[in-house]
Amino acid sequence: MTDSNPSFLGRISLAVSTFFSILGDGEFAAGVLRLRKGGAVGAAAASAAPAPTPAPAAAPAPAPQRVPTLKEASPDAALQLLGLLQRDARFIDFVEEDIKSYSDADIGAAARLVHDGCRATLREHFTIRPVRDEAEGSRVTLAEGFDATSVRLTGNVVGKAPFSGSISHRGWRVDEVRLPKLTSSHNAKVIAPAEVEL
Repeated sequence: MTDSNPSFLGRISLAVSTFFSILGDGEFAAGVLRLRKGGAVGAAAASAAPAPTPAPAAAPAPAPQRVPTLKEASPDAALQLLGLLQRDARFIDFVEEDIKSYSDADIGAAARLVHDGCRATLREHFTIRPVRDEAEGSRVTLAEGFDATSVRLTGNVVGKAPFSGSISHRGWRVDEVRLPKLTSSHNAKVIAPAEVEL
């Protein structure tokens, strides 16, 4: 496995940790958003931005672009989901286990159990649907004004809409969330309590 081509399990771990970092850290989420839009992240963004060219005196000044307001995400829901994944799929136990000494067959058997538990948890607490109804590989045309938060263009992106291409991933969206209600005394940071057998 290399940094440029992580293994499947490495990508799972990276995706999950990034998911929770985005939910819990507004600055990190803003950096990911800038990166997805092709910009640089952090201090590199400021230094990489080209100096604006002064407009000719006769040209009207462009209208200032509205800067999106970033909302602070409460980590409680992310911690609750992580607790549910641990309870039903032993997710954290699996991710935190050093798997270097295990055979691929052992890892595959464990991954099957974790997969089944994660899938059951997601289906119990979320209604998840594909963003696009077409089959992967289908040809589509995106008209001008398409929802760029729901569809990400990849490959050779040149010019303006309409764009024609094939669906490489249908995407996912959450239509409904059904997380359990928590008491005011619940400590969301305790994902799974320690167990003491008597």
